[in-house]
Amino acid sequence: MRKVLVTGSAGFIGYHLSQLLLDDGFVVVGYDGMTDYYDVRIKERRHAMLSQNERFSAHVGMLEDFDALHALAMAEKPDVIVHLAAQAGVRYSLENPRAYIDANIVGTFNVMECARELGVDHLLMASTSSVYGANEDMPFDELERVETQMTLYAATKKANEAMAHSYAHLWTLPTTMFRFFTVYGPWGRPDMALFKFTRGILNGEPIDIYNDGEMYRDFTYVTDLVRGIRLLIDAAPVRPSSRDAISPGDSLSPVAPFRVVNIGNGEKVRLLDFVEAIEAECGTEAKRNYMPMQKGDVPATWADTALLQRLTGYTPKTDFRDGVRQFVAWYRDYYGV
Repeated sequence: MRKVLVTGSAGFIGYHLSQLLLDDGFVVVGYDGMTDYYDVRIKERRHAMLSQNERFSAHVGMLEDFDALHALAMAEKPDVIVHLAAQAGVRYSLENPRAYIDANIVGTFNVMECARELGVDHLLMASTSSVYGANEDMPFDELERVETQMTLYAATKKANEAMAHSYAHLWTLPTTMFRFFTVYGPWGRPDMALFKFTRGILNGEPIDIYNDGEMYRDFTYVTDLVRGIRLLIDAAPVRPSSRDAISPGDSLSPVAPFRVVNIGNGEKVRLLDFVEAIEAECGTEAKRNYMPMQKGDVPATWADTALLQRLTGYTPKTDFRDGVRQFVAWYRDYYGV
């Protein structure tokens, strides 16, 4: 059985990916810092559910603790590393920027060092749609220049892409960076919009809607996202023999086994339509507090998913109304509402 080391395994996406990998017969080694950025109890619950499978092992440690991470990696010798752990949250980067440097820069370097020493079959690492920054040509595709990040969070993720490319080139380390687009779904983070909107509506509390609701997001359901990651595991990039050997539209580097891939739903949805879907599922209207655009925010995101489909044969397709329905049902059950 193939073994995968998943960093951030107690996180929202890490939990869902780990569960999918277990369902597909992998051995999964989970590593998570259990930081208190949000309620640790939900992280502990995710790990506890995963630990019901004998092919999952949970390990607690910080990315910045190279000795702990390295010792685990050398003992377990995974075939694949999927690096999801990070300091999350675009807005929190305005309050605590150092946390992003520590986790997203130093921590990612530590993961790459372990991957290099092990010579893993494939290193897959999370980037974000936020790297597209001030770009306006949509849908965003992987061949666009991404030089205008709007937050430190986005900047650290762009730095991760550059760091990973250098390692892929220097050490012939097959590496795929995937750019997420507004992931949502059950077991989500309490700081995310869907979670906050649902909680506010059900509690009869006002919800803050930025830019007067005139924002668009490519909402991507979490099980679609992790299915994309799972399929990309089997699509490790290979250093091309020449630039001419790279297919049109492929982000494969001409000098490294390195590729960037969007994972999104391929549809931009107006924020107010998203709110209305939540209202419909909650059975009540929100008390809307319209706000100006927040610093660092962008008005729209929208993914071109042609490369993902070409590499894996898969295209995420969950309608946001169906995804919202499943999230609200989970929220009611989890909190007994």
